[in-house]
Amino acid sequence: MTSQEISELTARYTYGTWRYQKGWKPLHIVDAEGCYFTDGNGKRYLDFSSQLMCVNLGHKNAAVIKAIEEQARKLPFAAPGFATDVRAELSQLLVEVLPKGLDKFFFTTSGTEANEAAFKIAKMYTGKNKIIARYRSYHGSTMGSIAATSDPRRWAMEPGGKIPGVIFAPEVNCYKCPLMHHYPECGIACVEYIEHMIENESDVAAVLIEPVVGTNGVLIPPKEYLPRLRQICDKYGVLLIADEVMSGWGRTGQWFAVDNWGVVPDILTTAKGITTAYVPLGLCATSRKIAEYFDDHYFSHGHTYEAHPLTLAPAIAAINEMKRLDLNQRARDAGSYLGEKLEALKHKHPSVGDVRGIGLFWAVELVKNQKTKEAFNTKADKVAGKPLLVDKVAAEMMKKGVFVQSWISHFVVAPPLIITREEIDEGVKAMDEALSTADVSAK
Repeated sequence: MTSQEISELTARYTYGTWRYQKGWKPLHIVDAEGCYFTDGNGKRYLDFSSQLMCVNLGHKNAAVIKAIEEQARKLPFAAPGFATDVRAELSQLLVEVLPKGLDKFFFTTSGTEANEAAFKIAKMYTGKNKIIARYRSYHGSTMGSIAATSDPRRWAMEPGGKIPGVIFAPEVNCYKCPLMHHYPECGIACVEYIEHMIENESDVAAVLIEPVVGTNGVLIPPKEYLPRLRQICDKYGVLLIADEVMSGWGRTGQWFAVDNWGVVPDILTTAKGITTAYVPLGLCATSRKIAEYFDDHYFSHGHTYEAHPLTLAPAIAAINEMKRLDLNQRARDAGSYLGEKLEALKHKHPSVGDVRGIGLFWAVELVKNQKTKEAFNTKADKVAGKPLLVDKVAAEMMKKGVFVQSWISHFVVAPPLIITREEIDEGVKAMDEALSTADVSAK
């Protein structure tokens, strides 16, 4: 079949996610290696967002591929009620790299499922029902995780699809504060408001956050935020759940984003980079205190593919590769360089309102006006299928051989952690040239 035929068959018989189906023409990819992937016509693209912010080790890491092959020959499947070598080995590795004290694990096949497990564990452990999430968050696409998500992807499920007991707090966004405050004079009002919510709500089991918000804009909290939230949760006996599906595994320059502020959550969920995305694996990690509760209480959760051997083996290899290549330090060094390059775009282009990031996790936000911070498009535009300016800019970058993820009003720049300075220069150059599309519409 031709590349065009493969694209057409894909669009005809399968759903394109989070989009109108009419007009979908998915690019046919045939190969990928390092920081690049190749389409069916032989054109190569720099993967400036690690696909879905997940291919942290880059494409075709030999050690991870070998681990998959060897595990397939040794033991391709075992039901989760059995012990396996690979399950024990990965568990020992996780204890080394996770925040200290998180040492009981439930393995899933996605970040969505990891969050579902976290919700159920929190409710079973506390005997309470409400979960406080935040606006501008994404926690997954299943019924529970989408109910805790506050972006347009949740809207289609309402009102019947929203599970009871999820309430939303203000997000952290020092560029465009939802409370119309300014840091540091604000006194971190966004986190203090969460205490106000807990005091005025009954039955709160947990507070759920992305320590560094992912798709919704790489929102980084002030240094006081997470330590203060930890204090609030402890004061009221509320669990703190950290969704590190996107921000974990070296993305922020630490094993996990919470490590940047020395905070240990009660439950941590993750996925994506845990296997550098070659095989679907998610993880829900809890404290020993939570684990001990279930010694004498029924653990009412499970599924067929929990702790699937083929998903665990590549995680072992990926963690060892991260150590061997010292990718946490590399993410800090390369991230600093990337940040300088992106910051220069802000001063050059009137359409760039903000540049923010940590490690190799950056957002470039487009605005009509740098002073008013008015965006070109809205959440409603996304759901209505209206053309988005960020998508036009991203399309121009694709023409230049650079792929970047766009979402409503910003780009998520999160390349593989192995990226070189030369490759960073290539990606930033393409964005620099493509931003002229947005500049003509800026005021």
